[in-house]
Amino acid sequence: MIRLSFACVLALILSFTCATSYANRSRWSVAGLYSSADYGRVVLNFNLGWRFCLGDAPGAAGLDFDDASWKVVNLPHGLRLEPSNASGCKNYQGVAWYRKHFTLPSEMKDRKAVVYFEAIMGRQEIYVNGRKVLSHEGGYLPVSVDLSAAGVKPGETAVIAVMTDNSDDKTYPPGKRQMALDFAYHGGIYRDVYLLGLNSVYITDPNVAGKVAGGGVFVHYDNISDRQADVLTEVDLANVGPKPASAQVCVVISDRSGKVVARSKRSLKVAPSVSQSVSLKSTVKNPHLWSPDDPTLYDVAIEVSVGGKVVDGGVVRAGIRRAEFKGQDGFWLNGKPYRQLVGGNRHQDFAYVGNAMPNSQQWRDALRLKEAGMNIIRAAHYPQDPAFMDACDELGLFVIVPTPGWQYWNKDPEFAKKVHENTRQIIRRDRNHTSVLMWEPILNETRYPLDFAIEALKITREEFPFNGRPVAAADLNSAGVKENYDVLYDWPENIGKADIPTDKCIFTREFGEMVDDWYAHNCLNRAARSWGERPMLVAALSLSDTYGTMFHGRRQFIGGCQWHPFDHQRGYHPDSYLGGIYDAFRQKKTAFYAFRSQVPTSLSEPMVKIACEMTQFSDNDVVVFSNCDSVRLTVFEGDMVVTKAVAHSSDDNPSEPVVFTGAWDFWKAREYSYKQRNWQKVSFLAEGIVDGKVVCSEKKMPARRSTKLKLSADLMGRDLVADGSDFIVVVAEVTDDNGNVRRLAIDDVSFEVFGNGELISDERIMSNPRKVEWGSAPALIRSTTTPGRITVIAKAAFEGVYVPTSDTLVITSVAPDMPSCQLEEHSVGSSHRLGHTGSSTSNLPSEEDRNRTLREVEEQQKEFGVQK
Repeated sequence: MIRLSFACVLALILSFTCATSYANRSRWSVAGLYSSADYGRVVLNFNLGWRFCLGDAPGAAGLDFDDASWKVVNLPHGLRLEPSNASGCKNYQGVAWYRKHFTLPSEMKDRKAVVYFEAIMGRQEIYVNGRKVLSHEGGYLPVSVDLSAAGVKPGETAVIAVMTDNSDDKTYPPGKRQMALDFAYHGGIYRDVYLLGLNSVYITDPNVAGKVAGGGVFVHYDNISDRQADVLTEVDLANVGPKPASAQVCVVISDRSGKVVARSKRSLKVAPSVSQSVSLKSTVKNPHLWSPDDPTLYDVAIEVSVGGKVVDGGVVRAGIRRAEFKGQDGFWLNGKPYRQLVGGNRHQDFAYVGNAMPNSQQWRDALRLKEAGMNIIRAAHYPQDPAFMDACDELGLFVIVPTPGWQYWNKDPEFAKKVHENTRQIIRRDRNHTSVLMWEPILNETRYPLDFAIEALKITREEFPFNGRPVAAADLNSAGVKENYDVLYDWPENIGKADIPTDKCIFTREFGEMVDDWYAHNCLNRAARSWGERPMLVAALSLSDTYGTMFHGRRQFIGGCQWHPFDHQRGYHPDSYLGGIYDAFRQKKTAFYAFRSQVPTSLSEPMVKIACEMTQFSDNDVVVFSNCDSVRLTVFEGDMVVTKAVAHSSDDNPSEPVVFTGAWDFWKAREYSYKQRNWQKVSFLAEGIVDGKVVCSEKKMPARRSTKLKLSADLMGRDLVADGSDFIVVVAEVTDDNGNVRRLAIDDVSFEVFGNGELISDERIMSNPRKVEWGSAPALIRSTTTPGRITVIAKAAFEGVYVPTSDTLVITSVAPDMPSCQLEEHSVGSSHRLGHTGSSTSNLPSEEDRNRTLREVEEQQKEFGVQK
């Protein structure tokens, strides 16, 4: 059997993406389909040119309301920029308004025009030309507005106004007050918005259609083997025309080379004002089965024709695979026992912008998690952006998709109904994603009644009644779960106890936490990059220890997810969550290498990382993380050469950290540098050895004085798109003359941006100048709507004779492939305020209320978290 390395798999994935799309650009689905003009559906970017007001603005719903003084923003948008530590309810909560003036394009003639919001945080009211057309609650699922039904005609100028309110509200899930919440309700229209033009006969939106296990397109599989697989495609058509329509639905399945491997077609008659479903079966011979190690996707193209003319359609990117949960025999994939499922939880949270991440950063986040060696993601604690789900399909990451909720139950029966409706809509939105392995239809770490748990489980089976359905997972100790659910959340050490069912697989939803208590949150695994070498090393070693618990040695225990790979904001604590293997800007911490080293060389590239910066404060014992057979460390060009085996265990840590006792001696280094003037000799060389051969290496030297700034862009193989919304992280590192990062530098860095880009910044968040932390200062650079050169200059914030020299980086943005619908031009500036009614600081709770809330959180964490 040929086994591809991790790097080869990633290279194939990236090359396939480039071959089937624009170079260095990923494809995103819109309303569940990858579409183009060839399918008869018009899809326009509706993100540009929204006027924005932070706070309430009486009369803002009206058609003739004067919004000329409001700032013009592009979406996704998160109300306001927040500091890199926005925890403890520093973020804005309250009312905000968005208004967009637009002319409905002429290409919408004889079409149904729909504005499709991927998500808006909180409670929303939407108005078209001054008339209220929709009220909606919840912040994680799509909202559709029918412009045609609201009377908007092609060629006419119209106004759509959206009131958003991300204030606490116990009547809909999650329901918990932010001050008691382990994440934050960052607000705004924080996901993408599209304008869809649909012909009179069109494929329905499954959440608008409201059909159980129906509506839209539903692709599922049966009779899967290496020899063949049945692909079943359910298509739901609506007819808004005055007469019955005779339609033909054609399904064409192509492999990643573009070769057609199966096709089918059926005809049906669709009566006016109703929707009608049709099922098509295609058989793929010798299918290339999807797995995290080989995430092969087929294009399932759906084409709807009326009178020989294509009127609607699109593509579902489908991975054919068979997942089985066999209790004591563990998790099987494609007819074979599969390795441990080990990954992380993921909040949709980024420095400065909150939840308002462009699709490119959703994709990069998935790649970052994949590069860390993860093969499963738990989407804590709500459904993720559709682009993140697309990326998981493409890159090979299983996903556990939860319904929104965390440690809160409202006894009002309406609350449970809203939770269940969320679950139905989540399944309808995400059911075609190959990456979805489990649904989590209950409320995380919450005591709920038995009937709620049973109804939640029932919904997952009603909405996905076919073979190969994703299973339902929940905490073993909650009502009705142990007896009824498919996968149970628990700890590996409990397997074998009398109360653990042997026919259910066990999975740990959150591992890695070792807090002193749930009030203080002092924790071995939590360390900010700014704290430096030793705290980050302690955190990495702590994570390495707990990672080993995911390899219990019993097949019934199938794995777990780390809490949490990215540093993020939360409401109930003044500190950001700092246990990530990346910080909030996605800069790697030492723990990244501890996690990455656990993936064996049979599944990944060999790696070696020296966790010592060779400063005057570094420990004498040097830790090296590696997944190789052994590591050879050469100290000071041969003063000491030691080879140590990397301890591998099948039922504990796959790769133990390697410790070289006494390898770093500052005084000996000083002897070479100071007395012998031979500072070049002070170095480490770590070499990873597999089967007796050196397969990887890292050389490290101590940084000397700060002399230069060095800029880099975290593009990760994807271009910056000039759509006015896309952004990338640019990092300025302080280095010595030889390029070694000066980790202990205490400079401040100023950023300047020229050309077709802008710095995401304002005075309030203290992002420019930015203080150097652990040798680097990050910045976010956003595109404009004009493609071309963007020049970024980093320089010392304060002039001086010996300050680090500046650096210049040129980035070229590329034109978007999707046209937009806009009247307003994007502007730069701070948010305009009117009638400010929400705040992160006004109406603060009393000290008694705060303390009571924190005591409640602490008790809930003890009950469900134990030690994560």
